[in-house]
Amino acid sequence: MVSSESSTQRVALVIQYLGTCFHGWQRQPNHRSVQEEIETAIASVLEHSVRIHAAGRTDSGVHAAAQVAHFDAPSRIPAHRWADILNSRLPDDILIRASAMVHSTWHARFSALWRRYRYTLYTDPCPNLFIRPFTWHYYYKPLDAELIQDALTPLVGRHHLAAFHRAGSSRPHSWVEVQAAECQRQGAFISIEVQASGFLYGMMRLLVGLLVQVGRGIKSPFSFTEIWQEQRREQVKYAAPAQGLCLLRVGYPEFPFPPDIWFDTYPSFMFATTPELFATP
Repeated sequence: MVSSESSTQRVALVIQYLGTCFHGWQRQPNHRSVQEEIETAIASVLEHSVRIHAAGRTDSGVHAAAQVAHFDAPSRIPAHRWADILNSRLPDDILIRASAMVHSTWHARFSALWRRYRYTLYTDPCPNLFIRPFTWHYYYKPLDAELIQDALTPLVGRHHLAAFHRAGSSRPHSWVEVQAAECQRQGAFISIEVQASGFLYGMMRLLVGLLVQVGRGIKSPFSFTEIWQEQRREQVKYAAPAQGLCLLRVGYPEFPFPPDIWFDTYPSFMFATTPELFATP
């Protein structure tokens, strides 16, 4: 670990944000971004600009339950105090859950072993205002979660996933090591979770857009697999809406935060109470 007596220290952050009003994580001209808000808050303390590095660059409208980032700062401010300091300066749609000192070579992006995303669909015909900001309200046709799982299973492993790679990315290749791919249904909710070493630009939303066609029976799990194995990008036409997607967490070989800070901080709609529990005897 870096000595507290050093002139500078590397500070890691676990960050939550509601992506609704952000044009993604990455700073960009004329658009509100999570990176810019946090960098502005840090600069207001240090009185000079600071660059913050994140584990992943979420797209416009995508949420994060435990994004991870780091920055370098003078050691006169203890690393664990940065969470409270920044929360007092950040807007209501960003929250720093915790901050801690890490080694000077530790990097939020390059030290990460995996990232995990969850996409949530709400299939009840009746809309719900309190669910709408965090789900895709998909009630047009029934969705078969078992078919979706059948399509997801062959994705586990190292594959070339150019079919789920949006244009505009600077990444030179489309190889991804998928470590887990799971679909579950409970009542009106379907969740799709994918864990991978890294994600392509737009990958999860394109993936879910095609999986919905599998769930509807328009495409079979076999044809879904053929599309990505044969890199038929032209057949992946629809991206799922951003609001249903959340960066759940990021995994590291060495992480200074206990699991309750970062492991399971996104409320699951899958366990919503059913009216039958309140039925009059």
